[in-house]
Amino acid sequence: MENLLKKGKLFLLLLVAVNGFGQSVKRLNDPAIVAQHKRMTFESWGDWRPYPKYFLGIQTNFAYATVWGMWAPKINRDYKDGDDIRPLKPTGEQNIRFAQLKFQEEEAKKIKAASDTIYKRSVQDLAHWTSATVDADPLWLLYYKRMLKPITEFPDTPQNFIEWRLKDQQTYETLNTTGTLKRLQEELDLLKEKYSMSRSMDMPRGKRFVMYHETLIKWRNFVQELRKHNNKTTLLLDYRNILNSHLPTALPTQWTATSDRQIVQNVMQQYKHRY
Repeated sequence: MENLLKKGKLFLLLLVAVNGFGQSVKRLNDPAIVAQHKRMTFESWGDWRPYPKYFLGIQTNFAYATVWGMWAPKINRDYKDGDDIRPLKPTGEQNIRFAQLKFQEEEAKKIKAASDTIYKRSVQDLAHWTSATVDADPLWLLYYKRMLKPITEFPDTPQNFIEWRLKDQQTYETLNTTGTLKRLQEELDLLKEKYSMSRSMDMPRGKRFVMYHETLIKWRNFVQELRKHNNKTTLLLDYRNILNSHLPTALPTQWTATSDRQIVQNVMQQYKHRY
């Protein structure tokens, strides 16, 4: 029996709670509140509940008079007589915000695409800037690697006529005596240094190939100058040998400065027994 009484009391409490909840829902569905909800969304702006009632031109609806009428606060009358401010109407503030948000999303997509393009371009530029990837450049592999290979094969400091690629030892000694090899060594050092810089420094791809081309032109000029000196010295030595073979005495190998008096004495000494 006690259990039945407890269950009965619980059932009654549930009925009371449901009845109270139902009544609260009815109060929330008040027509004036529903009209206000419509004004605040998109459905209607002019449903001003409670409605006015007149008798002989006199307002008889006390609720309307105190909410929207002559006895209402000024803020209520300004709200009723003012512009349509529904945020969800076709030209409402909320719809304008939604349109702006959509526009901003499209702009964000464009900015992201542009930034991705800039990032990819930056990665490509970095790959061309760094000296770690110079060996993989197509233009280097197809042309400049083959054209600049003789520079790496040429000795840094040649010590004999073979390394200098001269004709013989005599040509080497002649160029060395006249100081020509010293000047050529300086040009070779500058040439190899420029080549090393173009391969080891970080720089734009275009500037790197400009340095390659300048190095190639200077190398060709160096080889051409070395060939001219080689041929010119060989020709000079041939003339010297021909001249020595036809003269009765060999040309003096060394010249020393003498005074006029010594010159006259030497001549007199040389020809004193002939006349």
